[in-house]
Amino acid sequence: MGTGKSSLARILAERWRRPMFDTDALIERRVGMTVADFFAKNGEEAFRALERECIAGWLPEKGAVVACGGGLVTGEGMVDLLKARGVVICLFATPETILRRTSHTTHRPLLQCDDPAARIEELLAQRESFYSRAGAGLLTDGRTFPDLADSIERLYRREVAAREKEGEAIKLTQAKKNRNDTSAG
Repeated sequence: MGTGKSSLARILAERWRRPMFDTDALIERRVGMTVADFFAKNGEEAFRALERECIAGWLPEKGAVVACGGGLVTGEGMVDLLKARGVVICLFATPETILRRTSHTTHRPLLQCDDPAARIEELLAQRESFYSRAGAGLLTDGRTFPDLADSIERLYRREVAAREKEGEAIKLTQAKKNRNDTSAG
């Protein structure tokens, strides 16, 4: 949270002329209440289940830019689901930056506590291993949105190229296997 996901997703969607979706906003529309109200009424586990449903079935198959909630990656199998659906780029900021960026908001249920700074550090520590497995990471502290968008475009192109190369390698391996199977028979 507070890393610029939604703002950057809007910028990239405009640059790429693609639709943009924010998972929190989609969930709010679906349930007819804010994320904070849903958390208060139903709890985090129910919210994470809706996030999974959102990623698995509410989004287009391809061609969209999606801003995911910061805790979305923590659910069982979510990292694999996200990677199967597209290129994942995680945005990071220091705890101090996150606190500064989120301190004026009341719509962040996980920070409605006595010590938001400690809670931010706790959440980052809990989520670190998920983020590190999810995809490329980008530190947003002290950077402008245009600069960050340029960096995300470079990371995206690199990941797409790597996936294409991997796909070609798989096709080549399969073709060799098929030739070997044919010659053995």
